Amino acid sequence: MIRKKLMAVGLTAALTVTILAGCGSSGSDNAAGNSAPAAESTAAGEEAPAESEAQTANEAPAGGGKEVVIWDYFETDAQKAMMQKLIDGFNASQSEFTATHVYVPFSDYEKQLTLGVASGELPDLVIMDGCGMASFISMGLFGDISDADVKWDEYIAGPMESTMMDGKHYGIPFATNCTALFYNKDMFDAAGLDYPDENTTWDEFREMAKALTKDGVYGFGNAATNTDEGTFQCLQWLYTAGGSYTDIKGGVDAYQLMQDMINEGSWTKEVVNWTQSDVNNNFMAGNLAMQQNGPWQIPGIEANAPELNYGVTTLPKRDAGSGQATSILGGENMGAVKKDDMSGAVAFIKYYDQTEVMIDAMKMYGSFPPKTEAAKDAYWTEDPIQAAFITQLETSIPRGPSASWPSYSSAIQKGFQEVMTSAKTPEQAAEDTQAAVDAVK
Repeated sequence: MIRKKLMAVGLTAALTVTILAGCGSSGSDNAAGNSAPAAESTAAGEEAPAESEAQTANEAPAGGGKEVVIWDYFETDAQKAMMQKLIDGFNASQSEFTATHVYVPFSDYEKQLTLGVASGELPDLVIMDGCGMASFISMGLFGDISDADVKWDEYIAGPMESTMMDGKHYGIPFATNCTALFYNKDMFDAAGLDYPDENTTWDEFREMAKALTKDGVYGFGNAATNTDEGTFQCLQWLYTAGGSYTDIKGGVDAYQLMQDMINEGSWTKEVVNWTQSDVNNNFMAGNLAMQQNGPWQIPGIEANAPELNYGVTTLPKRDAGSGQATSILGGENMGAVKKDDMSGAVAFIKYYDQTEVMIDAMKMYGSFPPKTEAAKDAYWTEDPIQAAFITQLETSIPRGPSASWPSYSSAIQKGFQEVMTSAKTPEQAAEDTQAAVDAVK
């Protein structure tokens, strides 16, 4: 059972902060029916703005020029301040366009976009979950901007791939992140263990977790809830084993590792019910020696467990002869809505494409810039914890991209649940999940 000290009210409340949890919000359903990892919850003590307040606050542009309307679902003070600074900077940089933005609640976001496609009532730009963009490209929401003067080759490959289809560009990555391995240094020191690093293999990781599982502490935990949030955290193990979202059998060794470690008690079986916030709560409370999680948890740790002596490194790799483990990308994209005149949308994208503009925005936002050069800024590279995530991003990949991602995700996460609860053997779960994935159209 989970130790009760984690239930302190202040800790639980404060940990709803997570500024950007991958590609959807922990514990809140998105329009596709999944709780995907993206703008998680508002910060503790903040209230999400009412829809009418948020929309009317950004209506009439004060300047001249053609209006460029941007939709977003940003709720925290930091996110809103970042967006307003971007808009003010763009408006001050030229006189042809005036940008404004409209808040649409995350829980209603994809629904409103779908209705907009049917009605034609749409903004010029949409900031949305990277994993959801492919389906809206297929629906015709976004227009081809491949001819725009954008430095396409300066972006990290994975995030850029999530903005494309059939070799065409429909926008640019806006913010990016991934998960990596957090570890409690004091627990490792007490056990006489070396810290995990970029060379740690699955076998070494498994032995570490076993050695650290004692006195009510589990060696490792991640978010494996039966939603897209669980897919976000579990899928990388499948890829690292040699599989993919369409090749489940190729990653059967990941199923075996999970089931073995859960049977040993070192990978807690509670994970099938845990969101990413639940995992971090337990890590801060001292119930987990290692956790898989993302950089959006760092502010919560600093605020609520400032004495926690921890480190972050890349996730363990398959074996000594294999390359660095894969992680799965989260974050947002900025897509240009298909219209007769897309000049305003392209102008704003080109403005954000400037390295210094992106760096300043992501410092405020609490995520990583998706451009390779921007990610080299000392703000991230000189902090060892932030730098570990930058290293992990180099081998991170998007979920999909596929217009049918929700169906793939549902099938994949069901397989993980079956393995982690020992409802099926790894081989049977792989067989059945492969059939479910093959059936997705």
